[in-house]
Amino acid sequence: MNIALPDLAAMERFGRAIADQLRPDDVIALTGGLGAGKTTLARAIIAALGHEGEVPSPSFAIIEVYDPPASGGPGVRLPLVHADFYRLKDPSEADEIGLDDYRQGAALIAEWPDHAGGFAHEPGCLSIALEVADEGRIAIVEPGPDWRDRVSF
Repeated sequence: MNIALPDLAAMERFGRAIADQLRPDDVIALTGGLGAGKTTLARAIIAALGHEGEVPSPSFAIIEVYDPPASGGPGVRLPLVHADFYRLKDPSEADEIGLDDYRQGAALIAEWPDHAGGFAHEPGCLSIALEVADEGRIAIVEPGPDWRDRVSF
């Protein structure tokens, strides 16, 4: 399915719609060229999950982790890993940085997922390819089996 995202407000609404349906062990696999909006969409999802404050791009660190607050105060509603695999030269490097350990019970937002070997084979993967279109973006969405009953954007 194709979703038009003509402006930042539309991208933020799309991020909220994804966040509303996100469950532990899900993967949001974001693809698209440089500047296509992958990090912008990731930030919208993370904010909609309840994170307050800055959402740094994980381009340098590769992985950023967001945990729900222990006291029930403000924060993300579920454990979340945001990863940018652009700098990986081989998918085996995802194992070397401990990706599986980070993912235990957490949802994953993966930018450049192909650099980590891809996730589309996982039933809980929502693949989103972002393309520049005029002033906005087009999101090409391919839900895995676990997402098919949840997709309502």
